[in-house]
Amino acid sequence: MRLKGALMLGAGLALVSASAMALLRGRTTLLPNRATTHLVTDGPFAFSRNPIYLANALIMAGFGGMSSSPWYDLAAIVCLILDDRLAVRREEAHLAARFGEQWQAYAARVRRWL
Repeated sequence: MRLKGALMLGAGLALVSASAMALLRGRTTLLPNRATTHLVTDGPFAFSRNPIYLANALIMAGFGGMSSSPWYDLAAIVCLILDDRLAVRREEAHLAARFGEQWQAYAARVRRWL
């Protein structure tokens, strides 16, 4: 179980790093409370519209696997649900308003999570 947790943790850290690099290459902000300047659709954003939130859940679940505590797994699920309801939907509405047809085409081609 610890190896599985370490692999999940590593995957989450790699995903958040790759996502940050894609945002930096796209010359837009990493901060969720700042307005984005460009729609990034490459790197991890080519297979998930929300790879950073996904990475956070992998990291939390990884800690759960490494510690053998089911609380981390539960927290990862709760965080994904809260992220979806409180952040992702609002962020995606902002992106739809800002980027219009470009966002619509991207959202039609790439799933919200996986």
